[in-house]
Amino acid sequence: MLQSRLFPSILSAILVIVAANTVAIAQRASKSKMDNFDFGPVMQAYLGYLRNEQEVVDDRISRREINANYYRRNSNRIRALREMAIRLVTKTGNDYVPELEAVTPDELGTLFEKPPSPRSLRINQVIINTFRYLGAVNTGELFHVFARLDPYEQAALIEGKGATESSGSSSEAAAKGQRVGETSTRPRRTSPR
Repeated sequence: MLQSRLFPSILSAILVIVAANTVAIAQRASKSKMDNFDFGPVMQAYLGYLRNEQEVVDDRISRREINANYYRRNSNRIRALREMAIRLVTKTGNDYVPELEAVTPDELGTLFEKPPSPRSLRINQVIINTFRYLGAVNTGELFHVFARLDPYEQAALIEGKGATESSGSSSEAAAKGQRVGETSTRPRRTSPR
């Protein structure tokens, strides 16, 4: 008689556990699909890179190699990079992710010799022909996200300024006795020795 009373409660407990596990598995699968949903191979690779970075940080905290503040900041930075990359790819519809840098206001000095004031930053503003400001992302702390300009974008900016004023690199080259357009390094050898 005792067995007949326990059987339904045990059976219902097992069903609850199975249902909870099924829901958890479905959520993980859904999250994985969301990570790669409608993204091309470049964005999928970038999201994979960010997942790997998070795994490294998780591993380091589990081994007690880093403190909780370092862990929190780097996890928040990874989330900010992920959020901005998804925002960029979704907005443009282009499977391209530039080299992104996410820094807190107190870390601006790591990117710039003379850091700009965070209040003066404007979206799409180019700073020192090197970075384009993409915006701020709050993931528990505020991160300013920048895209490093590729060499073609940098050349176009310098060329555009060169029409109205002489660029710093041209005047530096002239001061060293090097003609504008000449490189200061030798061309690489292409044939084997």
